[in-house]
Amino acid sequence: MSWWGKLIGGAFGFMLGGPLGAVLGTALGHQFDKGLNLAKMNGGIGGDIFAGVGDRERVQTAFFTALFSVMGHVAKADGRVSEDEIAMARHLMQQMALGEAQRKLAIELFNKGKQADFDLDGVILQFRQECHRRRTLMQMFMETLLHAAYADDVLDPAEQRLLEHISEMLGFSRMFYQQMHARVQAQRHFHMGGETQSPEKQLQEAYEMLGVSESASDAEIKKAYRRLMNQHHPDKLVSKGLPEEMIKLATEKTQKIKAAYETIKKARKF
Repeated sequence: MSWWGKLIGGAFGFMLGGPLGAVLGTALGHQFDKGLNLAKMNGGIGGDIFAGVGDRERVQTAFFTALFSVMGHVAKADGRVSEDEIAMARHLMQQMALGEAQRKLAIELFNKGKQADFDLDGVILQFRQECHRRRTLMQMFMETLLHAAYADDVLDPAEQRLLEHISEMLGFSRMFYQQMHARVQAQRHFHMGGETQSPEKQLQEAYEMLGVSESASDAEIKKAYRRLMNQHHPDKLVSKGLPEEMIKLATEKTQKIKAAYETIKKARKF
């Protein structure tokens, strides 16, 4: 059974205590208070109620909860949530093909993240713990936040500082964050520019999407491509705890990486 099936079925074996559990519990409603309290009694942050629970469903629940609540917090970082940012959140829900109940929960989590008393550090620290150092999963989380932050085409300094802080708390170096940031920017331009871009500009952004310089060897480019495809492989991400609802997003990301690689291959004729 999926994480959502267990949640609506009342199976609390993978429910979360700690800051994530508190956010999820208030978003779901008082009927889950008992389950959340039991989770806290059985280990606090990350504590299980029943033995032998499914780890993947637990991580999927943590990812979904953290993603939409932190997205709301980042959107509010500059003091107000723009219509573009709200539209981006709803577009993400649409891409994930969320059902009505899932969509309502995602909106409620987004709204919880906007509140002044939202425990960002607690949520991020617990999310990192729940991921069990699954770096590719946390990378997908950060990349999704970066895309959401660019919903209005402007990254406010307050949003930038907050994203850097989140990245650092997840264990990423400043250099790695900058590389992620550059890839996300290049990806947006590569696909939004389309035929209006010059071939030279599109090629430049293709290199940036793969995280390599134009002076890189063919072998280095192939290695970077294989690494990114492996990191964003939908089946691998889901097996590590990415919610099934995000398979489409992961698939689209691999398609964009492949398109950038094909652009470079065509230019280099290899």
